[in-house]
Amino acid sequence: MRETTVLRRLLALPEIGVTGVELTADGLIVDVRLRWATRLRCSRCAFTTRAVYDRRPERRWRHLDLAGRRCFLRMPLRRLRCPEHGVVTEAVPFAPAHSGSTYAFEEEVAWLAQRADKTAITLLLRVSWRSVGRIVERWIARHRRGDQLDGLRRIDVDEKSWRRGHRYVTVVAHPGPPARVVWMAEGRDEATLQAFFDELGPARTAELQAIGTDMAAWYIEAIAAAAPDAAVCIDPFHVVALANRALDEVRRSEWNRARREAGDARAIKYTRWALLKRPDRLSDEQRATLQLVRRHNARLWRGYEIKEMVRAVYERPAEATAWLDGAIRRAAHSRLKPFRSLAATLRQYREMILAAVEHGLSNSPLEALNSRLALINHRAAGFHSAAAFIALAMLCGGGFKPALPQL
Repeated sequence: MRETTVLRRLLALPEIGVTGVELTADGLIVDVRLRWATRLRCSRCAFTTRAVYDRRPERRWRHLDLAGRRCFLRMPLRRLRCPEHGVVTEAVPFAPAHSGSTYAFEEEVAWLAQRADKTAITLLLRVSWRSVGRIVERWIARHRRGDQLDGLRRIDVDEKSWRRGHRYVTVVAHPGPPARVVWMAEGRDEATLQAFFDELGPARTAELQAIGTDMAAWYIEAIAAAAPDAAVCIDPFHVVALANRALDEVRRSEWNRARREAGDARAIKYTRWALLKRPDRLSDEQRATLQLVRRHNARLWRGYEIKEMVRAVYERPAEATAWLDGAIRRAAHSRLKPFRSLAATLRQYREMILAAVEHGLSNSPLEALNSRLALINHRAAGFHSAAAFIALAMLCGGGFKPALPQL
């Protein structure tokens, strides 16, 4: 069997023939030609023609490694005149347009990008991290389907920092199960979320029943404008966090007051975690600490009880309205400044809080996805562009499954 025949079978690309091979310092360079290429196809549309405008110099494409060496395909290309796009280079069946890699190599990069960190990928494939980012962007662009936004009834919206300096992306996820990212874009304002609704379209937007979000005004305003019939659900984590923050402010205030008046604030200083933890997760020592607070500090205990009332809104959904209204009344009349502010906030978002209880919607699946996105950012040691981060985040969190190519 001739060496060119062996190479053609090893490359596993039936649409090409092998005309020669060269071993260089860069790796193995295989000269190929298109088989049965009687017509030229535009690299930007489906137009085909037999007329050749001119011929271009040889181009190289990175392919899967052979025998531990980098493998490149090399072939001269022709150009054609497309009625819509003018003079363009012909498309090849084994590689994307304007790419220096074959489809098989990009599939391998995408498979590894889901599972390995920056150092492992760049050392194993001997390719730069910027090239990996561009390949993943192209892979996502090819495999992202319009029907990924079909059938959405409930979604979660949140922001995620992808770089220092307040650089954010907006993340839209389907709560699942399983939870998956369905859309991402750079920015965290009303216009950014509106771009999602524009892509979703009026018909699919009208099918949305509930949208989970935090208390960011720009997201709530965008949802109200684009999907007025959908229930806006304030994430329970953020509501309970507000109550915890108010309680912690009271604790610090009481600690400072005790130091001024009595000179010994240790009994209050070491109450922080006992006050903030869920009652069913307290240690025996922390339960004893709470009993001391109950006996010796009425203001701090009052704040603790209000905090627990807020948490009970989500633990007793059948009585959520009563617990929430009771928490608002007690906070408003508590004579504790942080809790009076909490009461005003709860009153403002009352309907959205109860909507979250009714629909059972929270951002916890999205927060779990955000943890995965943070791991992606850490594995990559940061990104130079939001587009590269979004592509890798969609690859790892969007339910995509690249196939590992086998020669």
